[in-house]
Amino acid sequence: MNNLFYKQLGFFLSFMLIANMIVAQTDSLFFPASWKGIWKGNLEIFSNAGKQQELPMELHILPIDSSENYTFWIIYGEDKEAGKRPYELVTVDAEKGLYAIDEKNSIQMEAYFLGDKLIQRFEVMGNMLMTTTEKKGEIMEWEIISGSLTPVSTTGKEKVDGEEIPEVKAFPIKVVQKAILKRQIELKTQYFGKKE
Repeated sequence: MNNLFYKQLGFFLSFMLIANMIVAQTDSLFFPASWKGIWKGNLEIFSNAGKQQELPMELHILPIDSSENYTFWIIYGEDKEAGKRPYELVTVDAEKGLYAIDEKNSIQMEAYFLGDKLIQRFEVMGNMLMTTTEKKGEIMEWEIISGSLTPVSTTGKEKVDGEEIPEVKAFPIKVVQKAILKRQIELKTQYFGKKE
């Protein structure tokens, strides 16, 4: 009886170990493949005065032939040609979670896949922007937070109870853009990716 119990226990533990290995491999291998699709929804733009605008938004993540890269097309508004940003998601070092967004206009910015989120942080024309994209099931959450690089306040840099407090600069947030996008059924490539 004891031998049977230990055999069953050994089988169960082996099964769990293999299952965990498969899950770990799946998690690491499935980005960006698991994000593949055409995602649609509405983009909302907020300022300190509240919601300023709402418009349609699409995100097309589709494999590119003979490449590890994927399209990362962002489409704003009803006019899909005028509102199209034909970006490309470039694989730099998948094991380190390092990617880049190539905007096809001489601008290419690093993107980091951390905690199941694709994150970018960059400065343009005196403003700092942080973009996060996160897939939750069949929902894609996309957000940009932006504000000036000029500090709104500077505190610290004093000695308190014998401890040197470092200087801390706080920066304003002026605009938040966020979208909830749903994956569409039509996953076949419309442009130049691999066919299903």
